[in-house]
Amino acid sequence: MAEPMYRQIADDLRRQIEAGELPPGARLPTEIELMERYNASRNTVRDAIKLLISRALVETRAGQGTFVVETINPFVTTLTSDPETGRGGGEGDVYIAEVTAGGRTTVISDPRVEIQRAGAATADALRIEEGDQVVSRHYQRFIDGTPFSLQTSLYPMSLVSRGATRLLEAQDIVEGTVVYLADTLGIKQVGYRDSIQVRPPDEPEISFFRLPADGQVAVFEIYRVSFDETGKRFRLTITVYPVDRNRLRIDVGAVPPRADDAAPGGPAPAGSAGGSAPGRGS
Repeated sequence: MAEPMYRQIADDLRRQIEAGELPPGARLPTEIELMERYNASRNTVRDAIKLLISRALVETRAGQGTFVVETINPFVTTLTSDPETGRGGGEGDVYIAEVTAGGRTTVISDPRVEIQRAGAATADALRIEEGDQVVSRHYQRFIDGTPFSLQTSLYPMSLVSRGATRLLEAQDIVEGTVVYLADTLGIKQVGYRDSIQVRPPDEPEISFFRLPADGQVAVFEIYRVSFDETGKRFRLTITVYPVDRNRLRIDVGAVPPRADDAAPGGPAPAGSAGGSAPGRGS
């Protein structure tokens, strides 16, 4: 008994993908072109595409078409930091150094700086009044040219009033905001608390990360609240990671150095994103 037409079309496209005739990142022919090529109805072509999507061979992008899935080498972000070395944490100069040490390239945008009114979630995280002004510093982060994360740090405007005026500058704070606040205001970060959720990406995230429009690829969203020596909260950092190219790691106790420890489910990536130590992206 012959297979249904949509399966025949899907199998032929799968063969082209596996043979490299349709390489990773290539756009598939349009529905009309496939209809003409296979003498099939629109519904039959759509069923074939759905089957390829279910097999993680192709993905649809809103307003762009259907593309062969690109193989992405995941990167491991260590959320915990070593109190002795400051390594780990998913931000800062250590993140840049460890990506580079792994033979990969990283680019972090200059910050987009805004003054905003604190919404309910931000106000609760920073223990300020809803509607109070906060400074937002937003970064886009890439590894090997691929968008890997979005990071936004928010600071109470009171820090600027006390003298931390460089928070308003739309350029990198080279020594990092943690060191800058310690040097300028005597605020020393002694710890942070992470809250993690998995959720569907919103439209700007789908566009930036080039994710499938069907929502099959979720994102990690991490809320990190930083504390000073008095227990006061002075920074909220929100980082968004697509799950198809990121792994999150938490170390507890005496664990081997990153270079000696293979990542679960495969070989160890060259390095873990890191850096509660201050640096770019803070």
